[in-house]
Amino acid sequence: MTLDFIDNINVHGENIVRLYEFDHSQADRFRELLIQVIIINKEQLELSTIDFIQSRNCFLTLRLSNEDTGITTSDKINFFCDLTPEGYERIIALLEPFSKKDTKGYQWLYDIDNPTDFLFSPAGTW
Repeated sequence: MTLDFIDNINVHGENIVRLYEFDHSQADRFRELLIQVIIINKEQLELSTIDFIQSRNCFLTLRLSNEDTGITTSDKINFFCDLTPEGYERIIALLEPFSKKDTKGYQWLYDIDNPTDFLFSPAGTW
């Protein structure tokens, strides 16, 4: 699984942080990590510390928050995803089909008015 950042994907100056190049077993492991670390333990999760995730050009920390603000950054290298427990539960539900079988589909992991979207895509495309 690879993590990266793509700047200015359109004329609106929007960006993407994406997780890609994975199979269903890695998707399942990622989903289980979200459940255990974020939902059960209520701890933050730095994705570059996970053994099966390679960070290409950025770092992403998932954190619990009182509101769903999505992914933010001040330097386009260190990113923070701040969501409520319910926001992470929605992501966990969206990841379930990817954890059951290999697919060529993709999923935007949240729908928040925010310049940086979060893409989950085995092939890296959208």
